[in-house]
Amino acid sequence: MRSETEVVVVGAGAAGIAAARRLKDAGVPCLLVEARHRLGGRGYSVKHGGHGVDLGCGWLHSAETNPFVAIAAAQGRAIDRSTPSWGRPALDHAFPLAEQRAYQQAMASFYERLSALAHEDDDVPVAAAFEPGGRWNGLIGAVVTYISGGAADRVSAQDFDNYAGTDVNWRVAEGYGTVIAAHADAVELALETPVTRIDHSGRQLRIETERGTIVADRAIVTLPTNILAAREDLFFPALPHKTEAAAGLPLGLADKLYLTLDRADEFGRDTRVFGRTDTDATASYTFRPQGRPQVEGYFGDGLAAALERGGVSAFVDFAIGELTGVLGSNFKKRVALLDMHLWGVDPFARGSYSFARPGKVGCRQVLAAPVDDRLFFAGEACSKLDFSTAHGAYLTGLAAAEDVLAARARG
Repeated sequence: MRSETEVVVVGAGAAGIAAARRLKDAGVPCLLVEARHRLGGRGYSVKHGGHGVDLGCGWLHSAETNPFVAIAAAQGRAIDRSTPSWGRPALDHAFPLAEQRAYQQAMASFYERLSALAHEDDDVPVAAAFEPGGRWNGLIGAVVTYISGGAADRVSAQDFDNYAGTDVNWRVAEGYGTVIAAHADAVELALETPVTRIDHSGRQLRIETERGTIVADRAIVTLPTNILAAREDLFFPALPHKTEAAAGLPLGLADKLYLTLDRADEFGRDTRVFGRTDTDATASYTFRPQGRPQVEGYFGDGLAAALERGGVSAFVDFAIGELTGVLGSNFKKRVALLDMHLWGVDPFARGSYSFARPGKVGCRQVLAAPVDDRLFFAGEACSKLDFSTAHGAYLTGLAAAEDVLAARARG
């Protein structure tokens, strides 16, 4: 690891990789520093059966404008453009089509109320848009946790409404995390190098790590908000406005469990199954994701946090309990654990993606603002419209790199 460079980029997720790649292409000496032993951050793909399985982000959201589509194509990746499971009818076992239509109508009305609330002066929780006593409030609340990572009573209505995603969502056969990591090709990097302090008290920055100190002129910080909020001592002198902004943008929790599926052809490709329809403490399951003999379970917020305390086995037991409740007790013999990553206890993430607390929607702009033309910030939480996505993180990384280039030009 070099002890001196011009720019240090802290964190090798989508934002950090985008920033470091842009600076390298501009000829700026740069070092990408990552605490993990791997690249990609919350984009994490593993191989099973010759396919990439995304344990972190998995969807090319807003695919018609998502820059990772072109990046994946340039890498020679296979893009799956099929309709996502949430765009198809759910399995009608214990959820008849008539009830599905009623739920969809309730969800549409919920979004209309939420949009109206978001345009009021006072920011309120997303839960304020629930119909009092509504039959579908539980399931709608569960979907809110899948989307935002947070429960409806903790998420800002204005922030939720700001999200600018489209209905075009694709996947990468080799894994989204594979694409993100490969984009760091030829970038100088130091893995397994946790940053312990960023000293900006002198003429040059001193980036202190567990492997030594790096002296630099500028730094781009792309750490997750749960890390920034918990580390008041990360910056010296302290930057309380950054710590407070990060605390206003906590990482929600969304965990994915993959099970193998025997006799998978019984189910259609990308078939959606809800464990229950009367509570937000339920998971959503996709049978045969991308046509593979698997079940992909999705767990949000409080349910995910509670299950993480019991480890991966707790998720497996919960999923089997819900699925046998829908498909019968014999279904248990057809599934087994394939893989999972627990993001809440991941020491370098401590969550999945950010949401704004009610009244804290302005924290995204505060977090993204540079400090003294020497410290720059990026990551999905810094994006006003594309937060919670890998491409949102990527775009903020590019923006931070451009800010560095402009600061260099000013001298």
